[in-house]
Amino acid sequence: MTDSTAARKPRRSAGSKAAGTTGTKAAGTTAAKAAGTTGAKAAGTTAAKAAGTTGAKAGAGAKRTTRTTRTAAKKGSETELVQLLTPEGERVEPTGKAPYAEYAGYVAGITPDELRGLYRDMVLTRRFDAEATALQRQGELGLWASLLGQEAAQIGSGRATREDDYVFPTYREHGVAWCRGVDPTNLLGMFRGVNHGGWDPNSNNFHLYTIVIGSQALHATGYAMGVAKDGADSGVIAYFGDGASSQGDVSEAFNFAAVYNAPVVFFCQNNQWAISESNEKQTRVPLYQRAQGFGFPGVRVDGNDVLASLAVTRWALDRARRGEGPALIEAYTYRMGAHTTSDDPSRYRHDDERAAWEAKDPILRLRRHLESAHHADEGFFAELETESEALGKRVREVVRAMPDPDRLALFEHVYADGHALVDEERVQFAAYQASFAESEGA
Repeated sequence: MTDSTAARKPRRSAGSKAAGTTGTKAAGTTAAKAAGTTGAKAAGTTAAKAAGTTGAKAGAGAKRTTRTTRTAAKKGSETELVQLLTPEGERVEPTGKAPYAEYAGYVAGITPDELRGLYRDMVLTRRFDAEATALQRQGELGLWASLLGQEAAQIGSGRATREDDYVFPTYREHGVAWCRGVDPTNLLGMFRGVNHGGWDPNSNNFHLYTIVIGSQALHATGYAMGVAKDGADSGVIAYFGDGASSQGDVSEAFNFAAVYNAPVVFFCQNNQWAISESNEKQTRVPLYQRAQGFGFPGVRVDGNDVLASLAVTRWALDRARRGEGPALIEAYTYRMGAHTTSDDPSRYRHDDERAAWEAKDPILRLRRHLESAHHADEGFFAELETESEALGKRVREVVRAMPDPDRLALFEHVYADGHALVDEERVQFAAYQASFAESEGA
């Protein structure tokens, strides 16, 4: 383990590179025209068409003073949802009631530059995601898991991390990877079948994507226990979905983290569907309440609100670094597209459900705020649109130029010091591959 006690420069928590350097028209538009490379509008389309589709503002000009909204967890029950930016783009003013005022305090001083940075992160992440979906449809990738609709949860939580924190993702955390400085093209090698990950996890403290559902929660907990034993003040964050919350690995991770007071944050992106299984078929209570049974706090946050996601994750990581143990964040959001490109969501959910969530689109929400607060002008959005298309073009070019791997390389790192059986299998596989060349030459 790298010694994480050494002083390291914190990464920019609210966002990104100099705002004003980029921009886009496509607030909610998908940012995925894919420059003629695909006829598929889908996957990139943003899920938020018209400002008018969002709900009517409550009370004419009435000032909002609450930090929570209510969401039905199931019939007959409601649960609190931490929200700092409404779907209409209005900042929610906190009252003095704890703990919500405490959450709001973590973004109270956020600057216009940082807000533009968060917007830029979300737009470019969506553009990359759309391009990857298009590439899969064209046969350039074997599979792709889209994050469409979950940009706020990922960018907000990702920007809450420090450089010395360690992140354990699933296979959908493309926005978090962006925040950690992983080149987006490096995410695509595994999905093209040319490598097993494409980046060094220790270069960015961002673990390789985990395909096995829920296992990364245990990995993160064990790593966090090690961090605590090292005496470091860094935190660990583990991402998983609502489906993974039904896995035994996740419950075991909760228990170990609680008992050993591990400095780990469990970040559950509840996108409402575990492939084709809805929340109602997985749990009788809101997911965040499960934390109570293990003895640590749980919070449900509006996962389409980038400010709330940023604030609550900062809070959770801060308490973890102070030695106060784990926390569970349930980011209540929606998977706008398919589970993966092999899935057809029209077989198990209705269009009106998606339409209701389109009105809460995370990118459109922040754009409305930037415009109403005069924090961004048309020049900013236009520049970001140009940068967005340039990113899509670069992703296409890099993916298509990826070299095929050496087919015998898969035997190289099975054992650190080699193994007789693996050596024998390598020889057999090489002979098998050579037989094709011989038959072609005959």
